[in-house]
Amino acid sequence: MGSIREEIRQTKPFESAADEAVVTLLATADRVRTTLSRVTEAHHITLQQYNVLRILRGAGPAGLPTLDIAARMIEHSPGITRLLDRLEARSLVRRTRCAEDRRQVLCQATEKARRRLAELDGPVAEAGRRSLAPLDPSRTAELIHLLDAVRAATASFPNTHPNRQEEKRNHEKKDTKETGR
Repeated sequence: MGSIREEIRQTKPFESAADEAVVTLLATADRVRTTLSRVTEAHHITLQQYNVLRILRGAGPAGLPTLDIAARMIEHSPGITRLLDRLEARSLVRRTRCAEDRRQVLCQATEKARRRLAELDGPVAEAGRRSLAPLDPSRTAELIHLLDAVRAATASFPNTHPNRQEEKRNHEKKDTKETGR
C-alpha cells in the first residue's frame, strides 16, 4: 500500500499537506470502520448498534435517557430513536418512561444484549488491534494524541457537531406529541 494519492489515483498534488492529511484520515477511518463493521455484522448487528449497546452496558441497570446515549455515541446519528426502535424490536434494548419526568425515556441493555456484546467484545478488539498492528505502543500513543488534537480543534468550528439544544427540543416535542403532555 502506497500513499493516499496512489490509492485514490490522484495525479495532481494536494493543495496542501492539510488537505492530504484530511483525505488520508477520512480514507483510513473508512477502512477501520469497514473492518469493524464486518465483525459486528457477522453477528447481525451494525457498528452503531454495537456502540449503543456498549454505552448501555456501561450505564448499568439504571440505563440512560435517549439524548444521553446520542451524546455519547462515537458517530453521532440524528436517528437515535429509530436506532433504539430497531434494537428494542430485537429484544436488545428495553425502554421505559421515567417516573419523575414522563417526557424522558430510559433505555437499558437487556440480558440478550449483554450476551451479544460478550460474543463480540473479543473479535471487535482483535480487529482493532489488527488495524493498528503496524504501530508500536509509542506510535499508537502518538496517534491518539494527534487525533485528540484534531478532534479538539474541530469541536470549536461552527456546525461541526449537531446542535444538542435543538436536538433536545425536537426530541421533547416528539415525546410530548406521543404522550399528549
